[in-house]
Amino acid sequence: MSKYRRNLPQLSDKLFITDGGMETTLIFHQGFNLPEFAAFDLLKDAFGYQALLKYYRSYAQLAQQHQVGFILESVTWRASRDWGQKIGYSTTDVTAFNRLAISLLEDIRDEYETAATPMVISGCIGSRGDGYNPAELMNKIEAEHYHSEQIATFAQTNTDMVTAMTVTYTEEAIGIVRAAQKAKMPVVISFTVETDGKLPTGQSLQNAIASVDSATNNAPIYYGINCAHPLHFSHILQQGGDWTNRIKTIRANASIKSHAELDEAETLDDGNPAELGIQYQKLKTLLPNLNILGGCCGTDIRLVEQI
Repeated sequence: MSKYRRNLPQLSDKLFITDGGMETTLIFHQGFNLPEFAAFDLLKDAFGYQALLKYYRSYAQLAQQHQVGFILESVTWRASRDWGQKIGYSTTDVTAFNRLAISLLEDIRDEYETAATPMVISGCIGSRGDGYNPAELMNKIEAEHYHSEQIATFAQTNTDMVTAMTVTYTEEAIGIVRAAQKAKMPVVISFTVETDGKLPTGQSLQNAIASVDSATNNAPIYYGINCAHPLHFSHILQQGGDWTNRIKTIRANASIKSHAELDEAETLDDGNPAELGIQYQKLKTLLPNLNILGGCCGTDIRLVEQI
């Protein structure tokens, strides 16, 4: 039975952290090979499992140190049918990995949670296609069908909620939300934007949030922005409006480079931790409900500590 599914503590104004750029940390700082950027592949053996435990423990300890909450995002951004098949896993294998990923987070919560540091388990899901360039777009029905497999698996575990990361277009977001509604799971949609602050499809962030809310009767519990640098989207937020109240979480990139530049980069651009922390402070003034802070590509625990 899930602990917080019916009463998510981050819906208050208490400060929460989440982790940084897991995949870039594992690849560039720890030397792991992640096929198709799929960190769940590390769950296949004891060595990888222990590496993930160490990764999560570092952030759990940081949360304890600062007495803030912690959103435990599972290592399952790529753990869906199509991505699993690309690296040789069957649907049954992928389901097992999703379950194991949640079990790992339960162990972390059992070890580190305190009254001052509530820890919420989130089943992380990613886009069906490329997280930067949605070359093949699904309609809402196709997206609901595709993502229902992973979401249904999470619903059968002690997962408290699901979070869709690096969402690039609204039809997929709507499908994800509808699949979560059917599974009776709280759901968060985190969009990614380009250097102009718009989704890769050219749609504005404001319009994307409004479109998903309209199609799902405001079903997402909140929205986020991830895999973009604050300088890419802060000017959009400065325009203000009620829609900004729907954004509660930011997981920014360390680098100011575009998605295309990051795709071509052979070395890690981990930015300036102190500068990124200051930029998050400014985001807090633009987003009145922002209370969940983490990182994405290029960020590690040093940057989240500054944030």
